[in-house]
Amino acid sequence: MVEEFLNQDEINALLSGNGDDGGGGGGASLSQADLTILNEVSGIIASAAGNVIGMLAGRDVSAEVKEQFEIPQSQMASKVETGKIFSYSMSLNGLDRAPARLITSEHGALALADLMMGGDAKELPTEANDLYLSAAQEGLSQLVGSALTSMSGLMKGARLTGDDAASSLDEHEEWMPFADMSPETPIWVGRVNLNVEGVDPFELDVVMPSANAAHLASVIREATAPEEESAPAAAAPAPRPAAAPAPQAQSASQNGAAPSISLPPRPQGPAVDVRPVEFAQFDAGEITGSLGNLDLIVDIPVRITVELGRTRKTIGEVLALGPGTVVELNKMAGEPVDVLVNGKLIARGEVVVIDESFGIRITEVVSKAERIRSMGV
Repeated sequence: MVEEFLNQDEINALLSGNGDDGGGGGGASLSQADLTILNEVSGIIASAAGNVIGMLAGRDVSAEVKEQFEIPQSQMASKVETGKIFSYSMSLNGLDRAPARLITSEHGALALADLMMGGDAKELPTEANDLYLSAAQEGLSQLVGSALTSMSGLMKGARLTGDDAASSLDEHEEWMPFADMSPETPIWVGRVNLNVEGVDPFELDVVMPSANAAHLASVIREATAPEEESAPAAAAPAPRPAAAPAPQAQSASQNGAAPSISLPPRPQGPAVDVRPVEFAQFDAGEITGSLGNLDLIVDIPVRITVELGRTRKTIGEVLALGPGTVVELNKMAGEPVDVLVNGKLIARGEVVVIDESFGIRITEVVSKAERIRSMGV
C-alpha cells in the first residue's frame, strides 16, 4: 500500500497558495482594483522614460506600457532577454522604504549608456564595462527622479524619493530581483516597451514585491478617492420637470407629418453694446511700470561671463583630453564673443588686452527691455 503523505516541500507549496496552478500565481495578492492603479504607475514610468531618454539622446522616443503581471520572483529571470540582467535597485522613501527595481537586458543597458554618452547605440561593446554601467545607472537615476516627482503629485504631495540607489549586472542563472526574500515571494511587474529612433527596441521592467505594490496602490487610491467621489455629485444635473408637448407638434404627429416644435419666445432684455476689444499698443523697446522696481535691485551683484564658444563631446572624448589637445568650438574666427549676465545673453563684443589682463569691448547690446527681461525683473 502506497503511503499518501505530503512531504514538507508540498506542504509549503500549499501554504503559499502555489499548489496545482503551475507555479504562476505564487500567492497572488493584488486585486483587479490594485492592478488598474498600478497600470497607471507603469504609464508614469513610460512617460518619464520617453521624456528623459529623449532629452538625453536628442532623439524621438516612443515608450508605452506593454503588459503587467504577477509571478513568483524565482520566475523573473525567464521573463528577461537572454544574456546578463541589468538591475537598478532603490528603496522608496515615503512608502515605508519599499524595495523596487528597474530591470532591463544587458543590450538595453548598453544602448541606454551609449545614448547617454552621445553615441548612436549602433556599435556597442560586447560586454558592459564600468564606464557603460555608470552611464546606464545615471540615465535610470534621472528617469526615476522624474517618475517619482510625478507620482508624488498623484499622491497629493506626499514626498516619494528613491534612496540607497545601486546597480548591478548579473547572470541569468538563479537570479532574483530581491535576493533577501523567498523565491516564492510574489512580485508585480510592469513592462514598458522603449523604441528609440534608430535603435533596436528594448524593454524596461519596474518590479516590486506584491505586498509593497498593493500598499502603493492603496496610498494612491486614498489620495484620489475624495475627488472621484465628489465628481459624480457635482456633475449630476438637477432634475427638470418634463415639458408638455407643444400643440403644434401634437397635431402634426396625429396627421402623420414630421413634427415641428415651436419654442417659447425668448424674453427680451436691455440692449447690449457689443464691439471688438481694443488692446493698447506697447513699444517693444520700452518697459513702463517696472522701471521703478529697479531701484530695489541695482546694488545686487551679478556674475558676468564672456563665452568664446561651445561644443559637445562624449564622456569618452572628455576623458581622452590631455595637454596639447585642440577643442574646436562652434564659433568662426573673428566672430564676436557673447557676454552673459547670470547665464543670460545681454551683449556681444571683441576681446581686447588691458595691460596684462583680458577685456571685452562691447560691439552690440540687446535692447534695455530684453536685458531686463533676461534678468527676470
